[in-house]
Amino acid sequence: MSEEAARHIINTALHLANQGSWEALRLHEVAQAAGISLEDIRRHFREKDALIDAWFDRADAAMLQATASAEFLRLPVRERLQRALMIWLETLQPYRRVTREMILSKCEPGHLHIQLPAIMRISRTVQWLREAAQAKDTFMQRALAETALTGIYLAVFIHWLNDDSADSARTRRLLDRLLARAEWLVRHLPGFTGSGQPAGAA
Repeated sequence: MSEEAARHIINTALHLANQGSWEALRLHEVAQAAGISLEDIRRHFREKDALIDAWFDRADAAMLQATASAEFLRLPVRERLQRALMIWLETLQPYRRVTREMILSKCEPGHLHIQLPAIMRISRTVQWLREAAQAKDTFMQRALAETALTGIYLAVFIHWLNDDSADSARTRRLLDRLLARAEWLVRHLPGFTGSGQPAGAA
């Protein structure tokens, strides 16, 4: 199945869920609305939950594409992280309610087979966020940097899911505060030299 066909399936599923709900959506309805067979869907998506992963993959791709410019890379790391994460969220914005319902479906009790891969999905997006911003671990150990950014990502994402302010203004303010706090903490870590590297770093 071509990438274009897979995109058509996802778009159809999002449109139908936006008219009703993600929970009530069935793949046979997607097939009918898309003008294809269930087997066509199965060839690309093993189950309904795989559509959620594909939706977030689209946000990852949009973020990486939009942050590839030389102009973006001239920004300070903090601003790169902020812009990259907001681009990721803006990609999901047209279907924010559906996205919220997708997340809730993964949180239902007894769905460990869905929840464990979801944790890995979070880690993957955070890794791409770091790569997009070209955030180098020059003043923080990698494990600490990833943990901090994962916490910021989750806090901002959860807030955004229910943020109806214009242009997600409240989410932007939250992200700015959290990144500023993280930057302050980093600068006060033992061994920080002020040059962007901990003392003794190569």
